[in-house]
Amino acid sequence: MTLATPRLTPADTKTRILDAAEALFVAGGFDAMSMRQITTTASVNLAAVNYHFGSKDALIQAVLARQLDPLNEARLAVLGALEADLAERMTCEHVLVAMFLPAVRMSRSGAPNAERFLHFLGRAYTDPSPVVREFIDTHYLETLGRFFFAFQRTLPELSRDDLGFRLNFAMGALSGILAGGNTQRLIHDFTQGQGDQEVTLLSRLISLMVAALKAPLPGPDDTTVLDAIVRMPAVGSLAPEV
Repeated sequence: MTLATPRLTPADTKTRILDAAEALFVAGGFDAMSMRQITTTASVNLAAVNYHFGSKDALIQAVLARQLDPLNEARLAVLGALEADLAERMTCEHVLVAMFLPAVRMSRSGAPNAERFLHFLGRAYTDPSPVVREFIDTHYLETLGRFFFAFQRTLPELSRDDLGFRLNFAMGALSGILAGGNTQRLIHDFTQGQGDQEVTLLSRLISLMVAALKAPLPGPDDTTVLDAIVRMPAVGSLAPEV
C-alpha cells in the first residue's frame, strides 16, 4: 500500500520557502535569484510564496531578519553587559568581541543552516541590491549606532570621519572574504594549524581589526619612501600613467 505524503503545515511551507530563498541568496545574491528558482527549490507554487510574503522584496527581508535579528540582539546584549561591567575601562577589543563572538557561536550552534551562517553574513553585508542595503541600514540602525558610539568612546583619538572610514574598510574586507564561501577552509587557513577554537579564531581576527583601527595613517610628509619606489624606472615603465 502506498503511503500518502504528509501535507505541509503553513509553518512548514513558510520555512521551506525561507530556506530555499536563503540558499539561493547565499549562492548568487538577491538580483540573481528569481521567483521561479525559489518555488522550484522549495517545491511550492507561486501562490504559496505570495500568500506568505507577498513579494520578492518582502521575502528577502524576512530571510535577512530571520538570521540578523537574533544576531544583533545577541551583539547588543554582549555589548551592554561589557559596558555595564567595565565602564571607562572598556577597550576597542571588548567592542570587537561583542561584535564577533555571537556570530562565531551562531555558526557553531548546530541549528539549521548554521554551517552556512558566516557565508550568509558575508553575502548580506556585501550584496549591492538597494533592497538589501536599505533594509540593513534602516532595520539595524540602533545596532549600528550603538557600536559606532562604543568605538568612538574607546578610540577617542580618531575623528568621526576617520573612524567611519576605518570601520567601513575593515568590515567590508571581512564581509567580502566571507562572501566568497568555503568558510571552513577559510577558518582552517586563518588559524594556521592552531586549531579553530573560539578564542584562537577571535584573537587572530581581532588582532587584524585592531591594527586597521589603530594604525597611524601617513600624512603628506610621510610618503617619501613610496614616492621613491613609484618613481623607479622599473616600476614607472610598467604602470601606465593616468
